[in-house]
Amino acid sequence: MSLSRRDLMKLGVVGGAALALPLERTVSASSSAQERLASSRLPRPFTLPFRTPPVLQPYRTDATTDFYKVYMKPLQAEVVPGLKTPLWGYNGLVPGPTVKVTQGRRTVMRHVNNLPSKHPLLGYTPWTSVHLHGSPSLPQYDGYASDITNPGQYKDYVYPNTQTGRTMWYHDHGLHHTAENVLMGLAAQYQLVDPLERSLPIPKGEFDVPLLVSDAMFASNGSLFFDNHSESGMYGDVILVNGVPWPVMKVKRRRYRFRILNASISRSYQWSLDSGDPMTVIATDAGLMPRPQTVQRFRHGAAERYEVVIDFGKLPVGRRVVLRNTSPKNNIDYTNTNKVMAFDVVADDFDRSDNAVPDTLNPTNPAMLLTAADAVRTRRLDLVREHGMWTINGHTWDDVVKSRFSLVEANPREGDVEVWEIRNSSGGWFHPVHIHLIDFRILDRNGQPPMPHELGPKDVVYVGENETVRVVARFEGRGKYMIHCHNLVHEDHDMMSQFEVRADSDVDDPLSDPCKSLPEIADL
Repeated sequence: MSLSRRDLMKLGVVGGAALALPLERTVSASSSAQERLASSRLPRPFTLPFRTPPVLQPYRTDATTDFYKVYMKPLQAEVVPGLKTPLWGYNGLVPGPTVKVTQGRRTVMRHVNNLPSKHPLLGYTPWTSVHLHGSPSLPQYDGYASDITNPGQYKDYVYPNTQTGRTMWYHDHGLHHTAENVLMGLAAQYQLVDPLERSLPIPKGEFDVPLLVSDAMFASNGSLFFDNHSESGMYGDVILVNGVPWPVMKVKRRRYRFRILNASISRSYQWSLDSGDPMTVIATDAGLMPRPQTVQRFRHGAAERYEVVIDFGKLPVGRRVVLRNTSPKNNIDYTNTNKVMAFDVVADDFDRSDNAVPDTLNPTNPAMLLTAADAVRTRRLDLVREHGMWTINGHTWDDVVKSRFSLVEANPREGDVEVWEIRNSSGGWFHPVHIHLIDFRILDRNGQPPMPHELGPKDVVYVGENETVRVVARFEGRGKYMIHCHNLVHEDHDMMSQFEVRADSDVDDPLSDPCKSLPEIADL
């Protein structure tokens, strides 16, 4: 995964610019001036067609690298029939275009901030920082929250794509305003394919479908309604799949693979099918599981990705199956948040290739081979609300900034294996915790084995009410990386800290390759 500074200079993506760091939050994501859209005006479930985001094509390629340009810009979309909603999208799309890459081919993505100078309702400056969630990127390309790009600036991000095949996503990570920026639409899938995945007879092509699930609430004029419930979370009364409220997807009588990303700001889900049929989980955040796990329902926290196979082959043409949500506790639910999308069986499928789930998927994923006995030390992260702020071990990102970015919760040496105990002693909220850089294995939850759907490599762990979860990981790479709650309201207020992987040689600084100002001074 390592790229030297010389390598990066050859790619033309290292440069200098004045670095302006945000220091404090200037606005809260709530507006008392908004009037919520009446429930009678909301879309009716299962009346709109499903759509798949387009695949982004590279701007150019060479022997080792694919180059992309992505423009963050405003748009107007008719999410609620008859009303226009101001949104922000990658290339003007919500969700943004899917990026599909091959293991071992490097990616350079130029992200240009063409957003307005102020948020249309909340009034803050929409600085951005793009995080490729699931990538072992160098610190300066990881979407470090304080490494911001203001409107009228751009940054080139370099991704090695050396990890195992997996479903990732790219989304905004700009300091203090990640929740608002992602809610406005700055999120999309990024899929990495490796030879093992290609060799398996699992569904591919048109039967390999991205599902980016989110929720939103709307004001009476069609704009997004912002209410963070006293900084505890944002919960919408409309469930969106790939930007469409409660869509209907036409399916053939065969197996489909769904790459389900929970892109909600705060909401967690528990999926099930109203037909009572099981689902087969084949992959988690960081790729294929050792063995598939068949479940009737499973819990899904913000930012987690699960790849699920559903078999429509035994259902008659004309049958409708509904993907339902039985919310875990401490979500805020509304009339139709128990519904997600519908599948209508419309035709037989005579091509039965790639229509199986083998008993073994990836038994040698490095993260899944680790045990607690491999660890050289154990550390603890306490997730606590103190003095009106969300904290990790009593620290906030403001503490990190005030320390001149020297404060860390952990400092493993490169190659060390560690066990981290993540503790949530509250009964009033849950925390989906994301550890950047690494893949980990969940060892146990309150001393009990992980749930079946969690028996794969992870980078986000759902830490529920009064739960202590232990994970084990090897720390490869070097430099400073973030740890935070992926309830993005918690993250923004201010449940985020960092760790540093130490090495004998110099490590990369997450602020070492800042953005540049437009016009673009170096073409890709």
